[in-house]
Amino acid sequence: MPRVSLRRLALYAAIVLAGVIAVPAAIFLTRPTVSPEAIQSSVIRTPPLIERAWALPVAATFDRELAWQSNVSNCGPASLANVFKSLGDDATTEGAVVEGTGQCWLFGYCPIGLTLDELAEVARSKTYRNTAVLRNLTPEEFREHLRYSNNPENRYIINFLRAPIFGSGGGHHSPIGGYLEEEDLVFVLDVNESFRPWLIERERLYAAMNTMDIHAKRGLLLIGPPP
Repeated sequence: MPRVSLRRLALYAAIVLAGVIAVPAAIFLTRPTVSPEAIQSSVIRTPPLIERAWALPVAATFDRELAWQSNVSNCGPASLANVFKSLGDDATTEGAVVEGTGQCWLFGYCPIGLTLDELAEVARSKTYRNTAVLRNLTPEEFREHLRYSNNPENRYIINFLRAPIFGSGGGHHSPIGGYLEEEDLVFVLDVNESFRPWLIERERLYAAMNTMDIHAKRGLLLIGPPP
């Protein structure tokens, strides 16, 4: 068997490493972006309504402060970190959320992001609270869960597709801050700093959630009281 020089081995390793980095980077860089104008015109940020939304029982536990996702792939871990902080739990950073889970191993990136089921598994590894994936919800069931989202014992993270709301963009996770039932508006605590928290009509958010992600529908992650 021919001997391989250390220099050649180093070259092979560099090529492999470059491929590992380049493929996810290409995926991230080719994802469609949403312009600031599209963001502004697609959702509701009327100051009186936003003020009322921040005063909702669950939204208030976030203290009007979110830790923004550190990169395009980390919306799931960032959502969990913010939720856990609002509950007074320990895993309040992206790193603490994914530590020991085998997820987001590529230099702090989650290759192609996390599915709703993967995010649920990460959550279960970090909390003693009840955790449930809710998908294939009817519009009426979705409305009922939005009512429950105003209960301080519950935290919901929604997995939705940006494109139906903003005209472009991929899948995303963010906490739900609550529901203004009279106006039928949902308060989404968007963990992407370019978007920031916004309000949206329930039916439009349902349509963005009721979409396919790889092999299953998107949906809600419910973190509720401990057993």
